[in-house]
Amino acid sequence: MTLIEGLALFCVCTVIIGVCGTFLTRQADQLADLTGLGEALMGAIFLGAVTSLSGITASVSAAISNHPELAVSNAIGGIAMQTCFLAVADIFYRKGNLEHASASFTNLMQAVFLIGMLAFVAFVSYGPDYGIAGLHPATVILPVIYVLGQRLISKAGKRPMWNPVQTGQTQPDNPDIDTLNNGKLSRIVAAFALNALIIGLAGYAITRSAVVIAQETPMSESIMGAAFTSLATSLPELVVAIAAVRQRALTLAVSNIIGGNTFDVLFLVFADIAYSPGSLFHTFTSGHYLMLMLTILLTGVLLMGLLHRQKEGMGGVGWESVTMLALFGLGYGVLFYID
Repeated sequence: MTLIEGLALFCVCTVIIGVCGTFLTRQADQLADLTGLGEALMGAIFLGAVTSLSGITASVSAAISNHPELAVSNAIGGIAMQTCFLAVADIFYRKGNLEHASASFTNLMQAVFLIGMLAFVAFVSYGPDYGIAGLHPATVILPVIYVLGQRLISKAGKRPMWNPVQTGQTQPDNPDIDTLNNGKLSRIVAAFALNALIIGLAGYAITRSAVVIAQETPMSESIMGAAFTSLATSLPELVVAIAAVRQRALTLAVSNIIGGNTFDVLFLVFADIAYSPGSLFHTFTSGHYLMLMLTILLTGVLLMGLLHRQKEGMGGVGWESVTMLALFGLGYGVLFYID
């Protein structure tokens, strides 16, 4: 593949991911109503996993092709970028602060859980390079942590010991009556699955083009994964967040990002399985650690915003959104400088 062909393929697949991500929003909202799961769990577990398919495909195919830097930077960079997508969605929500209006105990727990998972990844990468049958123990432990954490969050969400104060700007998660009366579960599930498949295939094609672009330009694989591949494969999250905000499904918008981010940590698990030379967790560079710390910092700021619940900021944008965008720009500026 030539550089021009790689750039063209990258752009085409980016558009495909964006379009399919738009359709997922409405289908996920309908499934949340028909199944009784609610927007918070639907966005965190199912929608978050589906919109992550392109990112999984990108990291796994990069690992198979012996490009561990691209695999890791796509995974961690995607989480950082998607966290900032909430700031972008906040800009589109003109009635006030999105984090205030989408008050949800489940989203708070997802944010805390994400910080814990990221810290565990950093802890593991500093440990001994030890593996069993070519796999690092963290590859087995992380999925167990994820499942147990989601079970805990689900149980706590059903019987929360803490509840957000309901204000005039709080947007409740109420089922749509028309969906309950006329929605066909089988048809919606089929459309949901089709869009998921298309997004996964587009993610694979994006990785192939990203490797070509990285090889044909002075750009390193770490920068390519953190800035460009992660942006393209994270487009479904951005599109879903903005579309959900426009449809007044605010809890779905926030849970898709935060819950999807916890699932995205498992990219490293899938990539480690695909990476045959050794442990993917021990291929981390200084740029990867910078992105990891930046992601924890961004999630911490978001969590403070969810707890503080500022009703209105300057131009209807919360202070946490402005802070996240500023930190993201600063962090990536340092990343480009050191890499």
